[in-house]
Amino acid sequence: MQQRFLGKTDICIPSLALGTWAMGGGDSWGPSDEKQSCRTLEKALDFGINLLDTAPAYGNGLSEEIIGRCISGKRDKYLLATKCGLIWGEHDEGSVHKSRDGVTIRRNLSAQSIRVQVEASLKRLGTDYLDLLITHWQSIEPFFTPIEETVGVLEALKREGKIRSYGASNVNLEQIKEYQKYGSLSLVQERFSLLSRENWALATYCETEGITFQAYSPLERGLLTGKVTLDSPIVGTAKASIPWYKPEQRKEVLTMLGKLSEMSSRYHCTVGSLVIAWTMGQTATMNVLCGARRPEQIEENAQAASVHLSQEDSFFIDTLANSLLLGRPHQ
Repeated sequence: MQQRFLGKTDICIPSLALGTWAMGGGDSWGPSDEKQSCRTLEKALDFGINLLDTAPAYGNGLSEEIIGRCISGKRDKYLLATKCGLIWGEHDEGSVHKSRDGVTIRRNLSAQSIRVQVEASLKRLGTDYLDLLITHWQSIEPFFTPIEETVGVLEALKREGKIRSYGASNVNLEQIKEYQKYGSLSLVQERFSLLSRENWALATYCETEGITFQAYSPLERGLLTGKVTLDSPIVGTAKASIPWYKPEQRKEVLTMLGKLSEMSSRYHCTVGSLVIAWTMGQTATMNVLCGARRPEQIEENAQAASVHLSQEDSFFIDTLANSLLLGRPHQ
């Protein structure tokens, strides 16, 4: 597993991170299995994947709680990244984000709320510090908080030792620059995959600025693993929200993946690992966030670290994907 520094910090992170959204279960992913999740976290260490990404909103705190119990007594072996900005308490203030799992999720990135959120996350995770805190979704009206205020409390939390670094998710270029203006942004987390390139400009900007760009949903929530068929059921809203899962588009994706099967055999890996390897090689500061909740999933994802695509093969993969993306700017 290759190691790189997180942004301009001295924190060394693996090129592949473990996403734990699915461990929270609920409407997004279906039932959660804590024992399986714990085995997955243990297996991750075997492959040098010690960076765990979670969020309070994943299962309304359940993902953080599961991680806290699973890593109890071995906190020092992991790098913990969680988020702030989404709250769901009955009396919480904030702009409505969405309704899920019987609650209304709201956005709040005010200094006061972030402090409360961080303390709650520390308690659920069973730790007294976070290696990385990421603003999950950016502030919007009618409960808008200036980025200057948000960064101010993040910098304060760093000085207090509550967090070691911070990043931002679901941001545009203007917002990234504003984070930079007021503080030291270490990571930008955005959706990016072989079939989702709308954030390419952000990835290249981060490369120029020495900011880690973390790609989420690199496998389009399981579709690019090569294990999904036309008849595979869609379980959970997380997958249902991906346009490529629609029957006609799914058929095109499966045809593309079929053309990659010979290449995956040459590299002695799965098609999914091939796709992850392509993603990892896109920029110098690229970090790939792959979700997993079973040991065999993390093992397959980790294969990508030993796959070194030739320039010709990387171009071939890119060309295949571009043929699907042509005429579909909304993807």
